[in-house]
Amino acid sequence: MTDESVECFNCGRANPEWAQVCRSCGVPLRRGQSRTTPTGRFPTDRDSLVSIGAVIGTILAAVIVGLFVSSLNTTEATVGQATPSPSPTPEPTVTPSSAAPSASASAVPPSATPVPLPGTIAFGTQLDGNNQVVDPTDTFTPGMTFAHSISSTQPFGAPVIGEEIVRMNEDGTVGDQIVDPAGNQLTVDPAGTTAGFVAGDAANFVRDWGPGIYEMRIYVGETLIAKGQFRLAEG
Repeated sequence: MTDESVECFNCGRANPEWAQVCRSCGVPLRRGQSRTTPTGRFPTDRDSLVSIGAVIGTILAAVIVGLFVSSLNTTEATVGQATPSPSPTPEPTVTPSSAAPSASASAVPPSATPVPLPGTIAFGTQLDGNNQVVDPTDTFTPGMTFAHSISSTQPFGAPVIGEEIVRMNEDGTVGDQIVDPAGNQLTVDPAGTTAGFVAGDAANFVRDWGPGIYEMRIYVGETLIAKGQFRLAEG
């Protein structure tokens, strides 16, 4: 070591006598060594300024790295920490109303409402001047006159109508035995809404078809416009 230099105890490099820190490693030089103090308040030579800048840069880099690592640790801690879920809000208990339909009842589809026919049939033993039944009845025995009349809410629209007689089942349901097909054509006024017919003694029907319940159906073309039931008995 010369009179104009100070050797760094850390790295061994020679530094100017007035240097405060080592220009190589940045470690503060030991106090107590005799040196010549520079004339200015701060060192002005290029090497000292470079050394001081390196030390300051090292400190700033360490601070920045520390802040970055700290932010990473904070994020990881936040991610790893279980976030408490809010307490579930209890749902109100719904008490079923006594008026609510049961599951079995709702599972049964509602029955279709039958569409009313435009015409009706009346049975009796005789007709009046307007071809409408008087002395109505729905049960006929031998010796009784069988008559019937049709009333429609709209004109027949055809010169003839067809009659069909179907025998009912014993349980009262509609049967499939047609005793008199709709080929039996009766003359009517196309613009009229009523018509009546006298078929004669019911004994003929009892003999040909037998006692039982029957349904008469009236057609205009292939359209059913009226139907009604009557009974035949042996007397």
